[in-house]
Amino acid sequence: MCLELYVRGQEQFKPLLSLPLWHFIAQISSPVSLPPPPPLLLLPLVTILSRSHADRNVYPSAGVLFVHVLEREYFKGEFPPYPKAGDPSNDPITFNTNLKGYPDRPGWLRYIQRTPHSDGVLYGSPTAEHIGKPTVIEITAYNRRTFETARHNLVINIKAAEEFPLPYQAEFYIKNMNVEEMLASEVLGDFLGAVKNVWQPERLNAINITSALDRGGRVPLPINNLKEGVYVMVGADVPFSSCLREVESPHNQLRCSQEMEPVISCDKKFRAQFHIDWCKISLVDINKVVPVYVTRPEPGTGILPEFGEYKPPSESLKSRDYFSDFLVTLAVPSAVALVLFFILGYTMCCRREGVEKRNMQTPDIQLVHHSSIQKSTKELRSMSKNREISWPLSTLPVFNPVSGEVVPPIHPDNYETTSMPLMQTQANLQNQITIPQQRPSGEDLKTAVL
Repeated sequence: MCLELYVRGQEQFKPLLSLPLWHFIAQISSPVSLPPPPPLLLLPLVTILSRSHADRNVYPSAGVLFVHVLEREYFKGEFPPYPKAGDPSNDPITFNTNLKGYPDRPGWLRYIQRTPHSDGVLYGSPTAEHIGKPTVIEITAYNRRTFETARHNLVINIKAAEEFPLPYQAEFYIKNMNVEEMLASEVLGDFLGAVKNVWQPERLNAINITSALDRGGRVPLPINNLKEGVYVMVGADVPFSSCLREVESPHNQLRCSQEMEPVISCDKKFRAQFHIDWCKISLVDINKVVPVYVTRPEPGTGILPEFGEYKPPSESLKSRDYFSDFLVTLAVPSAVALVLFFILGYTMCCRREGVEKRNMQTPDIQLVHHSSIQKSTKELRSMSKNREISWPLSTLPVFNPVSGEVVPPIHPDNYETTSMPLMQTQANLQNQITIPQQRPSGEDLKTAVL
């Protein structure tokens, strides 16, 4: 351990010498001068300044709400350069808490910090199984601006409740509060005072506080100052009051099933500060609760039974022949497909009736009728192809598809189209149209020229 002396220069501190602590004390207490330190100690030294603090001890009771606030102002003095009390520094500080030797906290202990500029809070309800066992919580503070860290230990010594446990427990759901707001001492005190006015017990304690998000609640939208909601469990030594029992009435149960707010006479005592969802209130009498005992298996020695010496498989494994499996997999579907192919080909090619057989089985009058219909259809098609009637201008091409030149119009610009008849007579037709006529004998058809 060295004591460094500093002399203020014009702009900065300069280290003069480093002496062992016992050497410095000896020079002060004894008039005898000691030899000066060796020249090596006069060299500048780079030291890491740190502050060590003793562990903080707290003594919560089992079954009673425990709240410990991690104040940012307390940890600001841990980061160099060490500020004085009251300095307006607002560095973002976050905390990490864990059970010493473990990566996380005990199951009954929770932690919350809303922003790096707000204090952190450790809260929870200690259980009776941890009585007499000191629980060491490591608290690591991080300065997000300078990246400095400081570590403290919080020793939680859980003690037994001085009085018998409170048998009557009621859990309230407060809709307009977040868990960190409810953990504030003045807010929690106001709530317990309101409950005491309604319940009138001799002893009243807060047992536990749980965020609605830990019960499966949804994160509220960041509008209209919505809150997450919080469950607060309190315990008392007297039975529940008639006001709290009003929730169990059939009328209020029906209103709750219809998602309507029940009518509670004492709601006005909470409404000024706390909005309670009376449909979610829970009233529990521990004296009437039947304990359920779960038999746990006895722990064994941790030694596996003797199974003999391990024998790994042989290195020279026999190779399996998959050729037969391959043939069966491919040959059977191929043979079935080939048989079906031959059956289909024989049916389509070799079992056809033929045109001659069909004509032989068809009556002559029916054949003549169908043949005349086919001939008439062909003649009408040929006649429609021979007509040379001018096509509408909208359907004619503007450009020659081969040369690309503009096609001259059929009629000149000065052509008078108003005197053209809507329907051309037979004298105006350029070509004569031949109309087929059937001979009286029915053998051939002849054409008449009109």
